[in-house]
Amino acid sequence: MLIRYKRSYEKIAMGLLSFMPNEKDLKKLQQTIKQYETEDDQQLFLWKEEEDIIGIIGLKMSDGVAELQHVSVNPSHRHQGIGRIMVEALKRILKEEYMLKANDETRSFFERCDQVETDSEQE
Repeated sequence: MLIRYKRSYEKIAMGLLSFMPNEKDLKKLQQTIKQYETEDDQQLFLWKEEEDIIGIIGLKMSDGVAELQHVSVNPSHRHQGIGRIMVEALKRILKEEYMLKANDETRSFFERCDQVETDSEQE
């Protein structure tokens, strides 16, 4: 289930974000988290299964577009479709208000999600 980020999740959020290629540096991670905490147009969600938070997904929202900035899953839970499930859950939350699109860093992942979704609809 997707839950909104709150400050008490800071360490786990930083840990998950650190798996993103451009978020390896501690100062960069701290800056990214601060932006999600302070910028009204940025939203961060965590994916929780049972008692564990195993994924994170971050957006920048403006003018009816929600840009997928970050998506990361704990390495021990990868290749189970969790990233795709997070994107689908996010689309349900955004509904008609925002069109979800990817940025350069998340584009290849986002396109794979759309391909899986298209393949499932054709079956």
